[in-house]
Amino acid sequence: MNITKATNYREGIIALLSSEKLPTSDLPVSLENFLATIENDELVGVIGLERYGDYGLLRSLAVRSDYRNQNVAGKLVDEIEKLAESESLKAIFLLTETAPDYFSRKGYKIIARSEMPAEVQQSSEFSHVCPQSAIAMKKDL
Repeated sequence: MNITKATNYREGIIALLSSEKLPTSDLPVSLENFLATIENDELVGVIGLERYGDYGLLRSLAVRSDYRNQNVAGKLVDEIEKLAESESLKAIFLLTETAPDYFSRKGYKIIARSEMPAEVQQSSEFSHVCPQSAIAMKKDL
């Protein structure tokens, strides 16, 4: 498996995110800071990082069902964290409805939504894409 920049995989990413009931309407046009896992020329996983000042918002982590439990998601999270560190971000935040236990195992802590920095609260994910029931999490870098 190969992890690469996701810029050439937009259609596949939209299909994968849609199949996992994750938002696609607010995906950045360029998919800058999105990574894709490719195997046999097929997209099997994706993750994105949106930058807001000194902070990152992890979004759009999805792995095709036939590739689950093979550490694809773990490798994507590790790579996006390296990217965040290389950009000198202070922390990564995320909103999740389905994976708080997974992200807890990766070192993320549950926080109140109000604890997210104002810059991150301006994101479409925070302001209107993710429901109020989504759990906010943070990992300091």
